Amino acid sequence: MELLKEYVDLCIFAILGLMAVVALYLCIERILFFWGVKFERYRSSDELEDALLKNMTGLYIIYSNAPYVGLLGTVVGIMVVFYDMGASGGMDTQSIMVGLSLALKATALGLVIAIPVLMIYNLFARKIERILYAYRRYIGEDK
Repeated sequence: MELLKEYVDLCIFAILGLMAVVALYLCIERILFFWGVKFERYRSSDELEDALLKNMTGLYIIYSNAPYVGLLGTVVGIMVVFYDMGASGGMDTQSIMVGLSLALKATALGLVIAIPVLMIYNLFARKIERILYAYRRYIGEDK
């Protein structure tokens, strides 16, 4: 249990940090792609749609799973607090509250990552709809 106690925060924060870095990379990549879309490069709206949707699944996976990774850290942190309580034969209230509040930081970090990525995902989904509409008008499909 000592090993778990020592490395749970490091592992959970490393996973959430990696998720944040990947999300940032995907967001920057999509912004640059949307900025440089040229309709002349695409022969059909399906081809453009495939290009527009690239990497959106990665953002979806991150925003939907970051809270669960944070929750896992919280649950393990609470388990460690309960283990310490049982092993010591009793703890003062202050130690229990500090341990529980530290365990909750993983869930907070998971939400801090998930909420902005969700907002960006929805913004990109709307941008994709607008680009596809403009493309269909450009090629004369939608009048």
